[in-house]
Amino acid sequence: MTSQAFVALVTCFNEDETINYQATRAQVRRQVAAGNNIMCAGTNGDFTALTHEEKIRLTEEVVDEVGGRAKVIVNAGMPATFETVQLARAFDRIGVDGIAVITPFFIACTQDGLVRHFSTVADSVGTPVYLYDIPARTQNHIEPETAARLARHGNIAGIKDSGGAQETLAAYLQVSKDNPGFEVYSGPDHLVLWSLQNGAAGCISGLGNALPHVLADILKAFEAGDIAEAERQQAIYTAFRTELYALGFPPAMVKRALYLQDASVGASRQPALLPDPRQDERIAGILGKYGLLPGSAA
Repeated sequence: MTSQAFVALVTCFNEDETINYQATRAQVRRQVAAGNNIMCAGTNGDFTALTHEEKIRLTEEVVDEVGGRAKVIVNAGMPATFETVQLARAFDRIGVDGIAVITPFFIACTQDGLVRHFSTVADSVGTPVYLYDIPARTQNHIEPETAARLARHGNIAGIKDSGGAQETLAAYLQVSKDNPGFEVYSGPDHLVLWSLQNGAAGCISGLGNALPHVLADILKAFEAGDIAEAERQQAIYTAFRTELYALGFPPAMVKRALYLQDASVGASRQPALLPDPRQDERIAGILGKYGLLPGSAA
């Protein structure tokens, strides 16, 4: 099976904080042209700032813009199983390729509670469901043993690991090896190539918003068996990540880096990071270093 790169697409906003659907469509076209697939309404898409209705329309717009040229996964995860099921059913009707379900946030869950939550959602739709683990943000972690239990559910197709720990990613990859058909998608940008070399089905990356071609080229080189080129592209990706993320909250830094390349993406809804001229100058310096600003050369 060919490995797949998904970009956790930003949601674009107007100055009044309404969604700019046309600008979002432009970002979809940019990613598809680079060879990437799309994940919408994820962490980098400001999903916690979107209303129920906006998530549905956003997904409709993204699926329409993709037009079958790439795959679309959308995050339906909410704190309550009830609303998660409602969103998942709406996305199921739209016709996405996969429904990601982030672990409930704010509500502390046991591992048995997580099994009930994910199983209930997966039982409610025909679209394949993907677990989404990002414990730093939700405070709920899918233990590898729990992932193994859920891997045996007929409609749970895999997991997106955004924990950042190579040890946990390795444990999920072992679950995949033990359960054929259960796919692992890596979230940490510095582990894209490592995860592919160790059996991942692909990656879902927020950094790809700023570096779409580098992300795509890691996977293209890996698929072609050119590991030296894959390592070269991964080194660029990792170095850019290290410099950019040193400045602040990663999704906010990615959005701001993209804004400095294309202001149509807008800022994020409050209380997200407010623009800081000194920080923008530092981000612009990084972008220039990597040839990502008009007139700059890597």
